[in-house]
Amino acid sequence: MKEVQLAIIGGGPAGLAAAVAARRAGVEDILILERDRELGGILNQCIHAGFGLHTFGQELTGPEYAHRFIEQVQALEIPYWLNTMVLDISPERVLTVTGRERGLQQIRAQAVILAMGCRERPRGALNIPGYRPAGIYSAGTAQRLVNMEGLMPGREVVILGSGDIGLIMARRMTLEGAHVHAVAEVMPYSGGLKRNIVQCLEDFNIPLYLSTTVVNILGRERVEGIVLAQVDENRRPIPGTVRTIPCDTLLLSVGLLPENELSGAAGVTLDRVTGGPVVADDLSTSIPGVFACGNVLHVHDLVDFVSKEAAQAGESAARYLAGAARGETIRLEGHNGVRYTVPQLLDPVHMADTVTVRFRVAQPRQNAALCAYAGGRLLRRVPRRVLTPGEMEQFVLRREEIPAGTQTITFTVEEGAQ
Repeated sequence: MKEVQLAIIGGGPAGLAAAVAARRAGVEDILILERDRELGGILNQCIHAGFGLHTFGQELTGPEYAHRFIEQVQALEIPYWLNTMVLDISPERVLTVTGRERGLQQIRAQAVILAMGCRERPRGALNIPGYRPAGIYSAGTAQRLVNMEGLMPGREVVILGSGDIGLIMARRMTLEGAHVHAVAEVMPYSGGLKRNIVQCLEDFNIPLYLSTTVVNILGRERVEGIVLAQVDENRRPIPGTVRTIPCDTLLLSVGLLPENELSGAAGVTLDRVTGGPVVADDLSTSIPGVFACGNVLHVHDLVDFVSKEAAQAGESAARYLAGAARGETIRLEGHNGVRYTVPQLLDPVHMADTVTVRFRVAQPRQNAALCAYAGGRLLRRVPRRVLTPGEMEQFVLRREEIPAGTQTITFTVEEGAQ
């Protein structure tokens, strides 16, 4: 059985950043396991600009951003196995892997970093009536077909869901000569970044229909059209609002799900809101020696934050391998408009001077404030002019402001920016 100090599952932006940080923190024996034929993960198909402003101070495309980290991995001589699928992780950190070149084998790791990313929610989870004709794609699949395979999914397009991938594909399909009729969103607000709404829809005169969903798909062999209807506050179609749009392609951008089948099978405790592992401030999971970072933990809006979080996971794994101790934990919770927090646990004794708590709000808010309470005592109030569910919020906790004996810190959204 092969043995390594640190095994990293996933060679995307999170796995690469974690590997680089762990090596620089002194871990010599690292192995990256990637199921695709190349490193870089989802960034390889994200050929649009907008990456790297926080990390490198300049605007890069997805492949350019990934290449920066791949160069660092290669310069540090960190080994990686491509075309390698991890089938199982035991609680003792024994990985069962299989690949074309090496076949089925087991790897015993002293520490493991989970960096598997996320996947798209499929049509089957939406319960849309109609047949299952050709021409229905997830937005990510369409992105790969257009950007990497040189194939066009269709010419007359409707997009369901206003997540960032769907917004970006509305622009991409338009630039490739397709006619994007509309983007429909079941919620009364968009799920994407404001900049993508402006740059991908408004700049190309593509309509965004809020509180609208697909109630039927027309066509038996190939999509011939879709039926849209407005929905009420319970997301039920409103009679008399139905409209039919002839089209040959329906793209689904209806949410991302952290890829945690391996984590759950290994016994890692998962958060019911994020779908990712419950972690402490050092990104350690409920299994000692197993850490998580990136979109496997919770879905991020910017890859720069993924890299920053992954670097923290790599440094934490290095400290664990060096014998660092952990103590009692404080529970972090979200209430009154804050859907969840990452991390969910905090060690007040061994934490860094500051800990960044990330979360998303449940509803759009204006002139509000993010507040942190320790046992009913207000720690700090941070004004925000605009809060939207599509953008991840950050709250920096300082060690010196946490009172002794605190058991729970609660984050809330309150009215009034003052």
